Amino acid sequence: MKRRTLLASGAAAATAAALGLPARAQSPLKVGFVYVGPIGDGGWTFQHDQGRLAVEAQFGDAVETVYQESVPEGADAERVMAQMALSGCGLIFTTSFGFMDATVAAAEKFPDVKFEHATGYKRAANLATYDARFYEGRAVIGHIAGRMTKTNKIGYIASFPIPEVIQGINSFFLHAQKVNPEVELVVIWAYTWFDPAKEADAAKAMIEQGVDVIAQHTDSTAPLAEMAKTPGVIGFGQASDMAEYKPSPRVASIIDEWSPYYIKRVQAVLEGTWESTHSWGGMTEGEVVIGEMTDAIPEEIRAEAQGMIDAITAGTYHPFTGPIAKQDGSVFLAEGEVATDEQLVTMNFYVQGITGDIPS
Repeated sequence: MKRRTLLASGAAAATAAALGLPARAQSPLKVGFVYVGPIGDGGWTFQHDQGRLAVEAQFGDAVETVYQESVPEGADAERVMAQMALSGCGLIFTTSFGFMDATVAAAEKFPDVKFEHATGYKRAANLATYDARFYEGRAVIGHIAGRMTKTNKIGYIASFPIPEVIQGINSFFLHAQKVNPEVELVVIWAYTWFDPAKEADAAKAMIEQGVDVIAQHTDSTAPLAEMAKTPGVIGFGQASDMAEYKPSPRVASIIDEWSPYYIKRVQAVLEGTWESTHSWGGMTEGEVVIGEMTDAIPEEIRAEAQGMIDAITAGTYHPFTGPIAKQDGSVFLAEGEVATDEQLVTMNFYVQGITGDIPS
């Protein structure tokens, strides 16, 4: 575990005064981050760690941050959280869906510590949850995929069959299909958040099936590295920009910008105003960002994608707006009907046009 060096209390007091914080902030608030992958994954964990660094930059001597990377989802996670709490952490962020039950257990054992769990739904008086509307970004890259595929075969490397991932698959396909009714979607379940070998194998298998545009809901850059071996195959950065693969195969990206949320929640603890809440921000809040669309995307398609970004950000377009049917043909949303958050967070079906089954 890496830790930030404690600085002198006098310097901490000066920083607290500059920030307008109460006197009790003179002892640095210790903030812990529990990561499912390595901070060098280039994707999900890397981006969360950028948020941690933003907290340090914002608050300086008023905070101390610690993190543990590559924590397995399960009993090990609860032990890591307990160690952080016992070491003096007053606020702990746990940054993967599979940490949910461990976070609940740790919050029960340490009622004086505030916990925040990413992408989960179980809350308590000292346990908040936060998420991002990733499906908004999937709509944009789905549009790009539908417009740019030459084989009419697009792919999605999925991690685990949870609502967040199913939302992404459906949003990606719906928006590809809107601009290209002939498009087919190949889904491969990797059953991992971070395993470069499995992720690369999934991309390779898709390419061998004729897929020429690939999205991923896994955390490493391995799929893009595999795409780079085959001219004409393109993909997208996931969770972070993955800019090293610009201008192609990475032609755009979905960036999870956690910094504003982390700064806001640390500020609340320092001010004594923290409450257990659920946050689900998206493009409007600046938490879901589409990275640079490179010149590998024709100008006309870039303009179309930007129009969608602008509409989602302004709140004039929702990616799940009817008519939308489920895979079995039954109605999910009628003409003009917009999905509720409850419908989205419980999504457990494919939309019409996607073949195959969701694993149980």
